[in-house]
Amino acid sequence: MTLATKADEISDIAFGFMGSKALFAALQLKVFTYLADGPLSAEELARKAGVHHDRAQTLLTALASLGLVESQGDDRYANAPASQAFLVNGAKYDFGDYLRLQVGQQMYGLLDQIENALQGRMDEGDTASYAEWFSDPEEARLYSESQHSGSLGPARQLSAALDLSGARRMLDVGGGTGAFAITLCKDNPELNATIVEFPNVADLGREYIEEAGLSDRISYVRGNALETDWPGEQDVILMSYLLSGVPGDAHVDLIQRAYDRLAPGGRLLVHDFVVEKDRTGPKLAALWQLQHTAFTPEARSLDAGWLAVALDEIGFEQVNVAPLIPKMTMLAQGVKPGA
Repeated sequence: MTLATKADEISDIAFGFMGSKALFAALQLKVFTYLADGPLSAEELARKAGVHHDRAQTLLTALASLGLVESQGDDRYANAPASQAFLVNGAKYDFGDYLRLQVGQQMYGLLDQIENALQGRMDEGDTASYAEWFSDPEEARLYSESQHSGSLGPARQLSAALDLSGARRMLDVGGGTGAFAITLCKDNPELNATIVEFPNVADLGREYIEEAGLSDRISYVRGNALETDWPGEQDVILMSYLLSGVPGDAHVDLIQRAYDRLAPGGRLLVHDFVVEKDRTGPKLAALWQLQHTAFTPEARSLDAGWLAVALDEIGFEQVNVAPLIPKMTMLAQGVKPGA
């Protein structure tokens, strides 16, 4: 972490929302998808996207300044390597819909609440929790469908980092539409999963599970993970993006409940936005923690030191906390003794 020393570094932070909006607008207009087959001029892109040439030129200039497209001269533009890999509709690692829909249309607006949340007050119309948010079927659908797209990449990374060859039963607490459960079950043919999730989200998740051909191996417990009973004797319990989205006072209880419902030798996996023990970053993890505070005012940021101690004090062995998504998330692991 480098301390800011110049005014332009402050400006980069203050005006960062403009870059975010440029990205969201480009995704909405399918700019990166149109550029996937080769460079286009601003005029050509304007025709494909159905916008005025001048507006297309202005957007492409902004995207070039951000490094998302390359200006090749003669008014022609091409995708940057990362844009080609991650922002083209249908690409293997595409998470553009997650950025456009969940981050751009939902999370971005919710940050308007951050000042109120930090001061401990909520105005009329403010969203106070995931439970309240997901009680609206349309909000639950938009969030869950985009989150499914955004979670597939991290799920692949998690699966590649784990050896679950001996596991038969997995509980995915707050597992959404099943991106992690589907990925892990596909990679581990003997594994069966149960997902604890809000009813509106579970209804959507069943469709993804059926499409994946895993209806006989993945099921749901419908309800709020903080209140609903969980099945026991699990070989693996996964909590991905759960602790950062619930009140901080619930953290220890959730870890204890996981310990109690694991079979001897079972493993707890906590994947979340976690900062280093000294709380100097990573930046994206810290900012996501702040974002969660905007609509869960009682949320508490997680650091790697606290998380390791919490698992150890509850009784887990072989505790380890390490990065999973570089500069954004960490994976904490612990094994229940007694196998």
